Amino acid sequence: MIALHGKGSDASTVMAGGVEHGLAQAVDAGLPPFAVVAVDGGGSYWHKRSSGEDSGAMVLDELIPMLGNQNLDTSRVAFLGWSMGGYGALLLGGRLGPGRTAAICAVSPALWMSSGAAAPGAFDGPDDFAANSVFGMPALASIPIRIDCGDSDPFYSATKQFIAQLPNPPAGGFSPGGHDGGFWSSQLPAELTWMAPLLTA
Repeated sequence: MIALHGKGSDASTVMAGGVEHGLAQAVDAGLPPFAVVAVDGGGSYWHKRSSGEDSGAMVLDELIPMLGNQNLDTSRVAFLGWSMGGYGALLLGGRLGPGRTAAICAVSPALWMSSGAAAPGAFDGPDDFAANSVFGMPALASIPIRIDCGDSDPFYSATKQFIAQLPNPPAGGFSPGGHDGGFWSSQLPAELTWMAPLLTA
């Protein structure tokens, strides 16, 4: 499972946020074990930027092959991400495609309905926004998806519209909470429980 951090965060924050502990608890409860890796992706929203930075390609073209070289089974991978990383999980999982993406879990995904509504720096402009939109992405129709979002999250409305346009209803849903670590930690056990059988099947 590849865990993608949010803006202003990094790989160590992901692991400190309870992923390792949550996985250990899940395995103790009888779920099949799997490896978790997090990587520092900066703040470029997990796609190619005009600056030349491309944290998405780093994950798909460098990280996954490197993990394969370390005797990890990368024939099927899962993506879990929060905020910017939730968007990245949808984008990269969709780009890798249903043949290799076992599952995608997007938590409080940073989604916007237009480039003008996006956070400053998230995209290089309208063309970049359009080229990297996850709305209407065909591959997502064939990949198991879970989306969790708090009902007071600033991305609630766009996330609701994203879910509405998916051909298959995703797992997860909306529950009380905001865009913060408390909400994310509360969702993690159910997310890992959902993901484990899909990834290890």
